[in-house]
Amino acid sequence: MNLDAAVAAAAAIAGVCTGVIAMAAFRWSERDQARPTRSSLHTDAVLPPGVDTVLSVLRSSAVVLDEADAVVKASSAAYALGLVRGGKLAVEPMLQMARDTRRDGEIRQVELDLPRRGTGRGEALAVSARVAPLGSRLVLLLVEDLTEARRIEAVRRDFVANVSHELKTPVGALSLLSEAVMDASDDPEAVTRFAGRMQVEATRLTSLVQEIIDLSRVQNDDPLEDAEPVRVDELVAEAVDRCRHQASTKQITMAAGGTADLHVWGNRGQLAAALGNLVENAVNYSPVRTRVGIAARRVAAPGGDLIELAVTDQGIGISEKDRERVFERFYRVDPARSRATGGTGLGLSIVKHVAASHGGEVTVWSAEGQGSTFTLRLPEAGAVRERGRGRGPAYFAGESVEDPFADDQLPAPGVRP
Repeated sequence: MNLDAAVAAAAAIAGVCTGVIAMAAFRWSERDQARPTRSSLHTDAVLPPGVDTVLSVLRSSAVVLDEADAVVKASSAAYALGLVRGGKLAVEPMLQMARDTRRDGEIRQVELDLPRRGTGRGEALAVSARVAPLGSRLVLLLVEDLTEARRIEAVRRDFVANVSHELKTPVGALSLLSEAVMDASDDPEAVTRFAGRMQVEATRLTSLVQEIIDLSRVQNDDPLEDAEPVRVDELVAEAVDRCRHQASTKQITMAAGGTADLHVWGNRGQLAAALGNLVENAVNYSPVRTRVGIAARRVAAPGGDLIELAVTDQGIGISEKDRERVFERFYRVDPARSRATGGTGLGLSIVKHVAASHGGEVTVWSAEGQGSTFTLRLPEAGAVRERGRGRGPAYFAGESVEDPFADDQLPAPGVRP
C-alpha cells in the first residue's frame, strides 16, 4: 500500500511540474510574440498618432527613418523619384543629413541635383530636401521636386534677356539716327535719308512691342471665354488682305482653296492673328515671283473632326535642325533675313500658343530649296456642324481641296512627298 501511495504521489508531482513548465512556456511564447521584431519596427505602428495621415496629404515626397536608418514610412512619390530602394534611403547626402539631425536635433535644408533614373538623359533632377526630428527616435525627410520650377524660371529669364536685347537694337538705332539728323541739320538730303531709317526702326520697334503684347495675351487669356463659330473663309481673306501689299511688292501670287462652309470654334482675334502670322512668314521667306497657297479641309479625328489649314510657300525651306526650334520665342532660321524683313522671331511662337489654347496643334514640313508647309489643325465648330445636317453627305464627308499649286507640280498642302 505504501508503495502505491508513493507512486501516486510521484505521478502527481510530475503532473504538477509538467503543468508549470507548460504554463511557463506558454507565457514566454506570448511575451515573445508581443515583443517588437525588427520587421515590425518598419510598420506604421511606430509612427506617432496622426503622422501617417499628415504625410499622406503632403505634396512633398516624404520619408521617415528610424534610429538604424531604415525606412519606416515612404510616400509613393519618394519611390518614384528614386529616393528609396530596398528599404533604405538611396541618396547619401540626404542620409548624412538625417544622421546629423538625429544627433543634434537641428532642422537642415539643402538643394541637390540628382541623376534621373532610367531615362538615359544627362539632365539632373533638381530637389530641395528638408530634414527634421520626429519624436525621439525618428527623423522626417521632406523632398520637393524643383525641376519644373527651375525650367520655368530659366525660360522666363531667357525671355527677359531676349526681349531686352531685341528692344535695345531698334532703340539704340533710333538714338544714333537722331544724333545723325541733328549733325546733318544743314544737309536736307541726309536728313531725309536718316529720317527714313528712323521710320523703319520705329516700325520695327512697334511690331516687336505689339507681338510681345500678343504673346502675353494668348498665354494668359482663356480664348474659350469669348469663343464663337468662326468662318474659315473669313480668316483666310483677312490673312491674305494683311499681306497683300508685301506680296504685290515681291510679285508673289496668293491663292486660296477649299475654305467654303468650314467653321472653327474659338477666339476670332487670336485665330486671325495665328493664320496671319503663317501667311506673313510665307510671303517674307519666299523669293520674288513665286506663289503662296492657303488650303483648308476637314479631316477625321478620334475626338471629333478637325479643320486643317495649310500654308505652303516656294521659299528657301528650313533645315532639319532648325525645324525643331522654329516655334521657340525669338528663334530665327535666318537672322539677317528676319531683320531685313522686320521679323521679330515671335510670330510662330504666337501661332503655337494659339493652337494649343484652342485644343489644336501646328506642324511644319519643309525641304531646303523646295519650300515649307505649315499646317494648323483646329477643332471644328460643333454647333455649326449640327446646323448643317440635311445639307447632304458631301457637307459632312468634306469637300475636295483645290490645290493652289496644281499647275506647278508642287506637293499639295498637308501632303508629304
